[in-house]
Amino acid sequence: MRRPSGDDGVEAPPPVALVYNPKVRSALYQLALVLTVAWLGYQFAVNAAANLGARNIASGLGFFSNTAGFGVNLSLIAFEETDTYGRAFVVGLLNTLLVSGIGIVLATLLGFAIGIGRLSSNWLVARIAGGYVELIRNLPLLFQILFWYLAVLSTLPGPRQSLSIFGTIFINNRGFVVPALRPAEGFVYVAAAFGLGVLAAIALGLWAKRLRERSGRSVPVLWKAAALVVGLPLVTFVAAGLPIDADLPRIQGFNFVGGTRIIPEFLALLAALTIYTASFIAEIVRAGILAVPRGQTEAGLALGLRRGQLLRLILLPQALRIIVPPLTNQYLNLTKNSSLAVAIGYPDLFAVFAGTTLNQTGQAIEIIAITMAVYLALSLVTSVLMNLYNSRVRLIDR
Repeated sequence: MRRPSGDDGVEAPPPVALVYNPKVRSALYQLALVLTVAWLGYQFAVNAAANLGARNIASGLGFFSNTAGFGVNLSLIAFEETDTYGRAFVVGLLNTLLVSGIGIVLATLLGFAIGIGRLSSNWLVARIAGGYVELIRNLPLLFQILFWYLAVLSTLPGPRQSLSIFGTIFINNRGFVVPALRPAEGFVYVAAAFGLGVLAAIALGLWAKRLRERSGRSVPVLWKAAALVVGLPLVTFVAAGLPIDADLPRIQGFNFVGGTRIIPEFLALLAALTIYTASFIAEIVRAGILAVPRGQTEAGLALGLRRGQLLRLILLPQALRIIVPPLTNQYLNLTKNSSLAVAIGYPDLFAVFAGTTLNQTGQAIEIIAITMAVYLALSLVTSVLMNLYNSRVRLIDR
C-alpha cells in the first residue's frame, strides 16, 4: 500500500512513534534528571534534619544574632567580643576582600613586569625573571605563606628594638607600625581635586586615542595623566594648608601606642599570594606577547618606534585578547587561595566564619553553605568584570 503523498506528489515520511521523537526523548531525559536531583535533595534534607534533631543541634540562621564571644586581630570595622556572629561574618568577608583586592593589583603589576622581563634583550634581566618564575611557581603556596610568616617576619626584633624608618615607621615581629592619618577640615577639597584629576586623565586618554586613530599621530599622555592624578591633588593639599592630622606611633612599655599596626599575618599572606600568583601571570603575559605575529614587531621597528613604544602601542594591545581569559583564572585562584590564611591565623572569611563560628555553633550545614555561596559570588563577580573588560579589548567580535 502506498503512503499518502503531498500536493507536490512526494510521498510523506512514515509516522514516527512519539517515544522515538528526539525532542520528546530529550525532554523526558531532562525531566527524569530534575526529578532525580529533587528526590536526592529531599532525602538529604530529611536525613540532615533527623541527625540534627537527634544531636539537639539547632538549625536555621538564627545564630547570626547570637553573641560571638571572640575577638579578631584585624578588623576594618569596629568589632568587640560582645558583637554578633553576623558582624563577625562581615569582618571576615571584608578581610578576605582586602587581601584579595590588594593581592590582585600587586600580582598583576609584578606579573606583567616579570613577563616582559623574560622577553628582555638583556641577558641578566631575562635569566633573573626566568629563574623567578621557575622557582616560585614550583613551590607550594602554603610553604611560601609559612616561609614569610615564620622565617621572615617572626625573626624580626621585638617592639623595643624595632627597625625604624625616619622615626615614623617601625618594623618588628608584631608587624609594621605606621602613622595613622586622619583627614582634617579642608580635606574635601583635596578629594575633589583627585576626582577631577582622574576624570581629566580619562578624558585626555580618550582624546589621545581618537587622535591616534584618525591621524596616526601619537601624543604622550602618561606623564600628563600622572600630573593630573597626583600633581593636582598635591597642589590642592599644600594650598589648603596640609589638611591632615597624623597620629605618630611611640613606644610605651613593651609595645607601641598610637599609629596603625599592620599585623604580620596580613603581610605574610599578601606577600605569598602576590609573589606566587605573579609567577603564573608572568607566563601568561609572555605567552600573550609571543603570540603576536612577529611581523607586527618588525613593522613597528621599521616605523622607528622605540622598544617601549612598540610594546605599549602595538604588542600589548594585541596580546591582551590572549592574556585576559587566563588572567581571570589567576584572579579567581588568588581569591580562593586566600583561605589558606587559616594556617597563620589571619582572620579571613574562612577562619572567622567557617572556622571559629562553626566550632562554637556546630551549625556546619548552614555555615559551609554560606561560605560556599560567598566564594561562588566573588568568583562570578570577578568573572563578569573581566569578561566585560575582555569584550572591550578583543579584536574580533563574534
